[in-house]
Amino acid sequence: MNEKNDAVTGASLIENQEEKVKSPWPGPKGMIPVTSGRADDANVHNRAYLDNILVEMRLLDSVEPDLTTEIFGKKYASPLTLAAVSHLNKVLPDKTRKPMQEKARAAKNTNTLNWIGMESNEEYAEIVKEGGDTVRIVKPYADHDKIMGELKQAEELGAVAVGMDIDHVPGDNGKYDVVDGIPLGPISFSNLEKYVHAVKLPFVAKGVLSVRDAVKARDAGAEAIVVSHHHGRVPFGVPPLKVLPAIKQALNGSGMTIFVDGSLMTGYDAYKALALGADAVLIGRGILSELLKDGQKATEDKIKKMNEQLAQMMLYTGVRDTKSFDPSVLHFDYDRKMK
Repeated sequence: MNEKNDAVTGASLIENQEEKVKSPWPGPKGMIPVTSGRADDANVHNRAYLDNILVEMRLLDSVEPDLTTEIFGKKYASPLTLAAVSHLNKVLPDKTRKPMQEKARAAKNTNTLNWIGMESNEEYAEIVKEGGDTVRIVKPYADHDKIMGELKQAEELGAVAVGMDIDHVPGDNGKYDVVDGIPLGPISFSNLEKYVHAVKLPFVAKGVLSVRDAVKARDAGAEAIVVSHHHGRVPFGVPPLKVLPAIKQALNGSGMTIFVDGSLMTGYDAYKALALGADAVLIGRGILSELLKDGQKATEDKIKKMNEQLAQMMLYTGVRDTKSFDPSVLHFDYDRKMK
């Protein structure tokens, strides 16, 4: 067995050498999560669910939309944000490039909120020098002092919010995960309350895939959640967009910000997530190939393209701004055969 690190999620991957899957993604082997195509791969069901959502037109009285979005009291160019990737500076053959900094600069130049995943405090400090507004996501380390240290450093360096991958507790072997040789551990409700109140920043529970966890995050004091299965960490995981409406309803009136991710590859995918109740979305794989192959400018171009696609779909459906999405415009094509 060969243990590797997943640059997107920070997960440790155990590869069965006898069961290889060809990745459609660029970059060194193992850098980008590979969709296996098997039934237990949550990404298969997620993509099928996204593709089965159709949209009706509502053109009369429709006008060019305003994509401006307020998140954590700050205004951004759109509800698209750049997901919490990790470790990208360590994996490219060209060591003169720093994709994490390129991503941070691209976010700043496009007025897009940037998320940063598992990085050492030293590396995190170097990355945020290059960019604008940042959300730092930490892992559920077994060492709770390490968690506190990373949260507090993010606060000191001007992060707009912090959070935790609550979905990163289990490993592939049914025990607590180990990432980069660092043991992870369980997170209790009281643990989460402690982390929420450790800093004076909004706290995000990332990796919520049920009403149960959404309500617990709310009760612990979190100001936001990311509805996500972390690129299919959970076998047979329900598509985030399928559980989103129920989570939205359960959190109604709480004032919590609801983010969603899950292989949102285009502005059209993002539209569907926003129409189903997300306040904003995280884009990871949607910009990753551009980032790794061609860097900052290509990433900025992809962000622009996705915003154009989002605006196009909003114009087609009479959505004037990011507070005016209406789920009744969506139709679920259950008769379509899943390939």
